[in-house]
Amino acid sequence: MTDNIALAPAYVLSREIAARRLSPVDLMDALLARIATHDPKLHAFVEVYAPEARLAAEAADKAIRSGHAVGPWHGIPVAIKDIIDIEGRITTGGSASRLDHRATVTATVVRRLVSQGMIVLGKTHTVEFACGAWGMNQHRGTPWNPWDADVPRTPGGSSSGSAVAVAARLAPWALGTDTGCSIRQPAAWCGITGLKTSIGRISTYGILPLSPTLDTPGPMAHTVRDVALLFDLLQGPDPRDHRTSGHLPADPISTLEHGVRGLRLARLPSEERLGVAADVLDAYDRSLAVLSGLGAEIVDIALPFSLVEFISMTNVTMAEAYFTHGHLVEDPRLPLDEVVRSRILAASRISAQDYLATLHRRDQMKQGMKTALAGVDAFLTPTTETVAIPLSEVNQNDQPTRLTRFVNLLDMCALSLPNGFTAERLPSSLQIVCRGYDESLALRIGQAYQQVTDWHERIPPVIGQ
Repeated sequence: MTDNIALAPAYVLSREIAARRLSPVDLMDALLARIATHDPKLHAFVEVYAPEARLAAEAADKAIRSGHAVGPWHGIPVAIKDIIDIEGRITTGGSASRLDHRATVTATVVRRLVSQGMIVLGKTHTVEFACGAWGMNQHRGTPWNPWDADVPRTPGGSSSGSAVAVAARLAPWALGTDTGCSIRQPAAWCGITGLKTSIGRISTYGILPLSPTLDTPGPMAHTVRDVALLFDLLQGPDPRDHRTSGHLPADPISTLEHGVRGLRLARLPSEERLGVAADVLDAYDRSLAVLSGLGAEIVDIALPFSLVEFISMTNVTMAEAYFTHGHLVEDPRLPLDEVVRSRILAASRISAQDYLATLHRRDQMKQGMKTALAGVDAFLTPTTETVAIPLSEVNQNDQPTRLTRFVNLLDMCALSLPNGFTAERLPSSLQIVCRGYDESLALRIGQAYQQVTDWHERIPPVIGQ
């Protein structure tokens, strides 16, 4: 390979290691060198496990050279969001109140990756308690969006550090979680690919909850192929998470290259285009044209409700967040992000009646969306209404989740992938929304798009080559 091995996607790294053209040690050294050079500015990582990761790379190298590779991912590094437990390691959940919280278990998602020979590089920054879409963290610090070298912009939340780490080529892929947008929003603003999975597709055991009803872990990477491969490793039943039982496994790999010819893809209704920035809409319309040129039929649908309605439907998320974190936000002595504290404290006023009414309304809306999408294979939208904005312009009373939150509340799945750049050279993003447990189809559509576009190959200016 070239000297720029850290720029390659994970599936290429795996191929090169298997062919003995790349050593896991050389790969690890390249990534650790990039982290040492760029992360002081980018602030993607909470902690880097450099000595242990390099030792694991040496062990992987010896195992592979001796014919004892455990699989194709042996020696491939991965970054982990800092709400995911690794036994013996600190999990802060993005909170300065948890700096000494040492995990006593290892999350199922981490166990599955380590069992494949992957090496954990370290933990990545998150919004406190994963409660926020902008990606900001008052006490632990906000990662720097690498697409603007001069102006600090929103990295997206809550999986901000994972997105920045992948975008800046500090890690080939990473784990995030998504309760209302928290994989797709940072993926969109940082110019990478991310998958919001269906509830119960991937175990949440060992992951600090925000809203147990809606929390979903998922992969973040440069390419749809890498996202599909990581998703395939993460999915499956786990006796420690009852929601994962009873679902047939997805088959994202065998169908990945099937293309879009003959698929019917729904576009965003004209009334929902209002409020979306012109350059984001331009990129979106070009994406529809690309998929149409590949043989998909782009069709119109009528939604039974406005997507803005979902922004106010936070009773489920916030009531459950208060149940988990209320004892912390009620304590004024603890150093909590004041925006997060106020949002969770407000949930103390949500009554049982309001909570159950929202769940009932959610069930009604699921049926309405099912009817609206009858006869179409996927619903395509921009992922965000704007590209990343300067941190100085953020109003944290606003929630930039109009185009994402409905996916979580209606138990659907969605893929976010880069689809263009503005005149300021900031990435925009396409969201491919499919029915629950239809991740393979979303990935198939995304793969067809990435095979004929190169937006996902662009390099952020902060890190250069």
